[in-house]
Amino acid sequence: MTGSSPTYDVETSLPVEEFRQVLIASGLGVRRPVDDLLRLGEMVKNANIVVTARIDGTLVGVARALTDFNFCCYLSDLAVSKDAQGNGIGARLIEETRKLVGPKVSVILSSVPESVGFYESIDMSPLPDCFWYRREL
Repeated sequence: MTGSSPTYDVETSLPVEEFRQVLIASGLGVRRPVDDLLRLGEMVKNANIVVTARIDGTLVGVARALTDFNFCCYLSDLAVSKDAQGNGIGARLIEETRKLVGPKVSVILSSVPESVGFYESIDMSPLPDCFWYRREL
């Protein structure tokens, strides 16, 4: 990555190929349907919030969330390209998402095991009593 600072924005029509590339570059692609562009496109289109981080126009991070804007927000994807990690981009994407939903809304996410330390470092609390049905496909 260059020495340029990231810019953050809400993107209502993020191109699916850019979303795919940042998922792969972040390592999250092994847990997302990156070979199904139609499904990825629906994931982006149906999100309530898509916050992006770009450096010199190149997408290096994305936060994709689903929310009711009143009580809860599920942060479904937080992906930062490996070469841009460690620069506060992930924390800033979460901060921007939290600003958009406001202080009355809880932000909830399901972490991959490798990222637990990151979420702890930004003072997110774990939820030991959380449950889910895994998707079948």
